[in-house]
Amino acid sequence: MREEILQKATELFLNLGFKSVTMDDLAQEMAISKKTIYSHFENKTKLVEETTMHMFWFISNGIDAIVAQKKNPIKELYEIKKFVMMHLKDEKSSPSYQLQKYYPKLWDMMRGKQFEVMQDCVVDNIKRGVEQGIYRANLNVEFVSRIYFACVNSIKDEKMFPHKMFTMPVLMDNYLEYHLRGIVTPEGRKILNEIINSNQE
Repeated sequence: MREEILQKATELFLNLGFKSVTMDDLAQEMAISKKTIYSHFENKTKLVEETTMHMFWFISNGIDAIVAQKKNPIKELYEIKKFVMMHLKDEKSSPSYQLQKYYPKLWDMMRGKQFEVMQDCVVDNIKRGVEQGIYRANLNVEFVSRIYFACVNSIKDEKMFPHKMFTMPVLMDNYLEYHLRGIVTPEGRKILNEIINSNQE
């Protein structure tokens, strides 16, 4: 039952937001009593914390599985983007923003964990791209990996990129292309253009 509650809470939080979903909503949605939920999670904050960590590890493990395939580094980034977008369901309710606003301590902790995971992943991606001759050899790897992390988080800022103007899939596509065009070699640009053209067909 605990796992079922986690799964349903994650789904509701992603679709409706952390603030909007109450324990009553969750109980009603699952056709169980609030008492049952509280027997597994002492309060809503604990539930938010565990669903956030649950989703974090699910996404992290999925990214690890993609990286383990040792694909072309440019294709790898597009595969990771596709995987993340599929499971975060377009972040319609701006869960990142709500987490930051209503659960700031949890937000800070999650950002630290995200940075650790993304930093390792992006550094590895850049180094392999340089070795394969599809990323420029003169890149400052630490700078590029950190600016990548900073920008991925910045485009989730609703004030800077309002959802009425930009959907999250469009933002991610545009940012990934922007990032890659700044670091690819002419050989890498050919691969990038092929991927972009095939995605538009």
